[in-house]
Amino acid sequence: MPEEFLPPARIGFVGLGNMGAPMARHLVTAGYQLVAADANPAALERFCTTATCERARSLTELGQSCRLVITMLPDGAAVRQVVLAGDGVAAGLSPGCVVLDMSSAEPVGTRELGRKLAAADIALVDAPVSGGVKRAVEGTLAIMAGGEPAAIARCRPVLAKLGQVFCTGAGGSGHAVKALNNYLSAVALAATAEAMMAGERFGIEPPVMLEILNHSTGRNSATEQKYPAFVLPRSFNSGFALGLMAKDLTIARDLAASLGTPSALLRECAELWRRAERLLGSSADNTEVVRYLESLPGSNADE
Repeated sequence: MPEEFLPPARIGFVGLGNMGAPMARHLVTAGYQLVAADANPAALERFCTTATCERARSLTELGQSCRLVITMLPDGAAVRQVVLAGDGVAAGLSPGCVVLDMSSAEPVGTRELGRKLAAADIALVDAPVSGGVKRAVEGTLAIMAGGEPAAIARCRPVLAKLGQVFCTGAGGSGHAVKALNNYLSAVALAATAEAMMAGERFGIEPPVMLEILNHSTGRNSATEQKYPAFVLPRSFNSGFALGLMAKDLTIARDLAASLGTPSALLRECAELWRRAERLLGSSADNTEVVRYLESLPGSNADE
């Protein structure tokens, strides 16, 4: 049976952004030998000057030196470019290696990538995460792993250093669950914002209303976490970009459309985030969708 990836195994890690950097740091702390890469030289420099790791001289060389390569990138297109380009990771991988994609990506594209890698006897595990920067730093992410059970089993020691692992099924299923989870997260934030604005206009103080909601059936991730931490203080710094949420909602919308399942609310939610992205920019924090809603006619901001 192929080996599990245990310390001090060499692991390639591509993508050292807000989520990737703390995740990679946990693996270094756990004793793995990390080979790091990022398209942004500044991000790579920040990480490598504060963590014991090796800088990859090229993606192909990274693949040659590691049996496991983790990608934590903005979308599936970036993952496919990093893995499949002529000078990409797959050019250096040998049979029996594993690509562990922890990005958010389109499930259909993930299955196609998996088939291409399988032709070279390379396994693909899609294992996107939920929990935001805070839980990435804590090492308590929810990890949704799709792929062959044997490949997931090999990755479990690595994933256990980053959070709790949930097996979702065949390849692409992890990315499907992630997109649908983010839809529920997004719709909860939008609905909470509408309720909070209506309550405030009626004369109810926002902290009072929030306390009541969190002891009532309306409680959700927005009332418990996003509103008290990022919206009421007006910091809007959850660490997850509005553009990335809009992208995940589009993935969820397209998935539902391809399956023929009801999606009226999902379609409206996806369009809401796209409108907010056009107004505020893709790099705005996803919690700033509240600012967009406040800018609409009839909001409290009009008074």
